[in-house]
Amino acid sequence: MKVLFVGTPDFALESLKAIIEAGHEIVGVVTAPDKPKGRGMKMAMSDVKIYACDKKIPVFQPEKIRKNLEFIENIKALNADIACVVVYGKILPKSFLDLFEYGCVNVHPSLLPKYRGSSPIQYAIINGDKTTGVCTMYLDVGMDDGDIILKEETEIFENENAGELWDRLSTIRSLFACKNIR
Repeated sequence: MKVLFVGTPDFALESLKAIIEAGHEIVGVVTAPDKPKGRGMKMAMSDVKIYACDKKIPVFQPEKIRKNLEFIENIKALNADIACVVVYGKILPKSFLDLFEYGCVNVHPSLLPKYRGSSPIQYAIINGDKTTGVCTMYLDVGMDDGDIILKEETEIFENENAGELWDRLSTIRSLFACKNIR
């Protein structure tokens, strides 16, 4: 299956790798624009971009997607069957969602509908939740809105911090990404 991957941080990278390892063709990657980082504020690429460039996968870094006709046409030309979205951070417009025969699948680090939007891992820790998990869902036009396909629950360990949980959930996410691309 031809997949467009949409994501930015190391968390998303695990899913991208898993999709490739499962034998799917990544026709392009959409990731956040490079931004200044560190003490020297040098321009830095996202983890997903670094990996995609190494694998010679076309990379797209639009400042905005909504009303960006050139970007939409470039993505349409890739003729991807499905888009897999993992921690991208922007609401994708209907003009983007409608480009894919099998839609857009989003992998989200919470047991939806709890903790829609940003920082779901941090909120689970802050609120003292005993469990959290990963949901895979079809994307709709709202924030983390759409029909849920799969949920996988996991315990939040005593004294586990958000970074540790982030790393653990990224592995679950990568497995979910592969299960949902048929």
